[in-house]
Amino acid sequence: MTTFALIHGGGGSAFDWHLLEAELRGRGHGTVAMDLPMSDPQAGLWDYADAVVQATGEHRPLVVVAHSWGGFVGPLACLRARAAALVLVTAMIPSPGETPEDWWERSGRPASGIEDEYELYFHDVPRDLADRVLAHDRALAAKTSMDRAHREPWPLAAWPDVTTRYLLCRDDRLFVPEFVRRHVKERLGITPDEMPGGHMVMLSRPGELADYLVRVLPAG
Repeated sequence: MTTFALIHGGGGSAFDWHLLEAELRGRGHGTVAMDLPMSDPQAGLWDYADAVVQATGEHRPLVVVAHSWGGFVGPLACLRARAAALVLVTAMIPSPGETPEDWWERSGRPASGIEDEYELYFHDVPRDLADRVLAHDRALAAKTSMDRAHREPWPLAAWPDVTTRYLLCRDDRLFVPEFVRRHVKERLGITPDEMPGGHMVMLSRPGELADYLVRVLPAG
């Protein structure tokens, strides 16, 4: 049995993963989803990584799954937890010394031009489910500051020595496929895996995402 550590994106929460957790557990695996310390304005990126490590405890083997903004945290958590693998799900890929705030311009990510959050993030998620997730995450977002983490340079000198996969979601309107393919090649030197789904694929296609995660587990 593998344990999946599930790291949410900016403005999200552990609740974003609840459907995927059920799917993974139904396949015989363990899951740990945690809320990152976004309400603490003094929490830095290593503090976010430590929140992942504390939540996972001694569960091994461990695969870290990082979504969206969580791409800045996933590699750090892998180092601290000695994870077996890292899976980036439509995630930001940091460069050494780059802040999350600067990533948007430095990565060359094109603006979506979409103002409505349902159309941008949840266009393929059932509306009632999207409403429930947004209500939950907005209640937490009211307490969110993340000042230091947002402006803190990514602290690693190079990508950690951990097996890394990237999942591109072909219907994502925030990080569109053309940008993602280039971004992954430039920063990781690999070709991303692809599946249908929008930015919140863990809500729109949890079963397919679970199948993918189980399929790409590292040998041993």
